[in-house]
Amino acid sequence: MIFQGKAIRASEIEGGFVEVTFDLQGDSVNKLNQMTLAELRDVVTQLSQMTDVKGALFSSAKDCFIVGADITEFSQMFDQSEEAIVEHLLSLHEIFNTIEDLPFPTVTAINGVAFGGGFELCLSTDFRVMGQAAKVGLPEVKLGIYPGWGGTVRLPRLIGVDNANEWICGGSDKRADAALKDGAVDAVVAQDAVREAALDLLAKAAEGVFDYQARRTEKTTAIKLNAIEQMMAFESAKGFIGGKAGPHYPAPLAALGAIQKSANMTRDKAIQVEAKGFAKLATNSVTRALVGLFLKDQYIKKVSKQYEKDAAPVTKTAVLGAGIMGGGVAYQSASKGVPILMKDINDKALQLGLDEATKLLNGQIKRGKMDAQQMAKVLTQITPTLSYGDFDRVDLVVEAVVENAKVKASVLADVEKAVSPDTILTSNTSTISITELAKSLERPENFCGMHFFNPVHRMPLVEVIRGEKSSEVAIARTVAYAKAMGKTPIVVNDCPGFLVNRVLFPYFAGFSLLLRDGADFVQVDKVMERFGWPMGPAYLLDVVGIDTGHHADSVMAQGFPDRMGHEGENAIDRLYQLQRFGQKNNKGFYRYELDRRGKQVKVLDDEVPALLEGVVGASREFSEDEIIARMMIPLCIETVRCLEDGIVATPAEADMGLIYGIGFPPFRGGALHYLDEMGLQAFVDMAAPYADLGALYQPTEKMKQMAANGETYFGK
Repeated sequence: MIFQGKAIRASEIEGGFVEVTFDLQGDSVNKLNQMTLAELRDVVTQLSQMTDVKGALFSSAKDCFIVGADITEFSQMFDQSEEAIVEHLLSLHEIFNTIEDLPFPTVTAINGVAFGGGFELCLSTDFRVMGQAAKVGLPEVKLGIYPGWGGTVRLPRLIGVDNANEWICGGSDKRADAALKDGAVDAVVAQDAVREAALDLLAKAAEGVFDYQARRTEKTTAIKLNAIEQMMAFESAKGFIGGKAGPHYPAPLAALGAIQKSANMTRDKAIQVEAKGFAKLATNSVTRALVGLFLKDQYIKKVSKQYEKDAAPVTKTAVLGAGIMGGGVAYQSASKGVPILMKDINDKALQLGLDEATKLLNGQIKRGKMDAQQMAKVLTQITPTLSYGDFDRVDLVVEAVVENAKVKASVLADVEKAVSPDTILTSNTSTISITELAKSLERPENFCGMHFFNPVHRMPLVEVIRGEKSSEVAIARTVAYAKAMGKTPIVVNDCPGFLVNRVLFPYFAGFSLLLRDGADFVQVDKVMERFGWPMGPAYLLDVVGIDTGHHADSVMAQGFPDRMGHEGENAIDRLYQLQRFGQKNNKGFYRYELDRRGKQVKVLDDEVPALLEGVVGASREFSEDEIIARMMIPLCIETVRCLEDGIVATPAEADMGLIYGIGFPPFRGGALHYLDEMGLQAFVDMAAPYADLGALYQPTEKMKQMAANGETYFGK
């Protein structure tokens, strides 16, 4: 044994070779934390001084290779100055450079996931052999940064500028066939043959069959494109990458700039360009927000795992109601391998649900995600039924009938009689109290809310709502089922609107007040879209459905009359009375038409200003800052109220609920992160001029105390 650490071991193997094996103790995956990197430095320093070694194999003892850097550790580095970050990065580059400069050939056996720094380590070796089921990639732009351990230097020289631009600026992972096609790996083999094939390649490199020195020269010298070729490659990419990234996400264009700036440099100079650009991004507010989201997501996964650990497996489920939501739930469950019964009261309704599932599956075929045989297999997992005949064999039921308390209570009471005593019942409701619905049940402890968002197949969030009598067993199994469906569950307590709608409707209330005071809804939409929302409030109401919004608005007003009630008619009321329900009937705040490709598009409707007379005040100019303040203050304060009232357990879950549930701008990190970035005192000061608009605009007493004490929600 040459080296034995807690994350790495190095040993001599047959043929005069050395194998460096990653096996992080006490963890299910390998990651490049400080300890692993320190051990790697010791190992490669020792190897660089050995004269009797023919070659080195880098491998993993786990199912993955290396998932990347330990972001929980490295995010602390981002709090340092740019100069300190550059210095730290260059010291880590020494490790990767030493691997690349070892006095013998090197090969990586990529048996599983190799992302970020893990893949950058692979790039520092001479050759790479990849298993058929493995994935590689450089996803750093998703955290607001770009590869910082040589990825922007080695990958373009290895696979070409165009391919590297797409890999690095897109941040997506690559399957084995794509990695081989682009030249990022040298061979793809069956999973159980990765190590053997890598050793064979290493032996041939040592014998001179493969020229490893030529590969090194390629990676350590300038990119082989002349000035005109470089200009064409980089300039053509800027418009595409910039357009795709948008104005709020600087990392993709910064990565492109680093590759372009260092294209004519040798490795060591190019690395300095990469490090300086990385440090500039690392100290950016967008990076703080995106890294924060990553850490919050990890936290939510841990919470879910705790619930899953205590949950009985969900092997068969049922959905009541075969409408758009029911069909979407059935599709999602079946496509993830959980068989589901889909019940409704007549064949026509069942056909609608099957049509919805079929439409979604056809979309998967069009996108090349599955073939006809796979589609047929998924459809066989959905069993339409008009009776409760097989319900005694299901583990969990999702009730997804019309959003009416009496109808839901009646349906739930009926299905309870048909299921086994330990079956969990859930209601997909966006507004109706779970505690109230439970009153119709004999076993209320087996009941909770399971709020899906529309469209089910796209929206990642599921709110799991705990009623007063919901048991931990019910919550745990519902969380486990949401996870099995590929969703992100967040457990919240019962109240009108739960978490997401309770926070969303104050935002809509702020919008209604702006219109009352003479704002132009088109301007408000444009301002909030520039702020980072995927759509402005008027457009969002059209997408949600004016009828749905009107109903939820009345529920929220009844639940929180002090701040969500309103006197007289507002714009939502007026459009509802005019039966302008938004996209669903092609007219709301906007009009909707089909373009040449048959896609529904939004157009301005000249009739709307006249239709809104009396509920929209005399037109007046609002500054962009005033619109943002009047829209965001109610949303942020209500998020805080949800936290203070115990509706949501932690700031992390509150922020992720808004990111996943209503499209809160990710680069702003969530409402509570947004407050921390602004500073609570600054927020309280911003809200003060609007206090006369009512309780929606008045920070809580605890917020004021925290502001006075300089406190934050995330403790930084």
